[in-house]
Amino acid sequence: MIGSRGSSLSFGDYGLKSLERGWLSENQIESGRRTITHFTKRGGKIWIRVFPDKPVTSKGAGVGMGAGKGDVKGYVAVITPGKMIFEIAGVPLEVGREALSRAAHKLSVKTRFVTRG
Repeated sequence: MIGSRGSSLSFGDYGLKSLERGWLSENQIESGRRTITHFTKRGGKIWIRVFPDKPVTSKGAGVGMGAGKGDVKGYVAVITPGKMIFEIAGVPLEVGREALSRAAHKLSVKTRFVTRG
């Protein structure tokens, strides 16, 4: 099922849309952003449409059962099918396609390149 909120291009000319469910860590999102920025040589404008607001906890390796919940180890963004992850504008089609393709390699969910129109 494809969600309706956040599933269309709202700001940019090209976007990266998820095809499956999953979590994106804060590190994956930042790595994708840096890849796009580097490839476009800081040209154009980038929008990050997801935010890691879900805390993920884990307990230490030697800790037994019980004794409460573990410490927060990081934050993730919950991704549903059809969710727009990145958008860019102000760059040619081929540059946008390659930049988003390289960013997609950094993410843990399958994605698709989409254009306005």
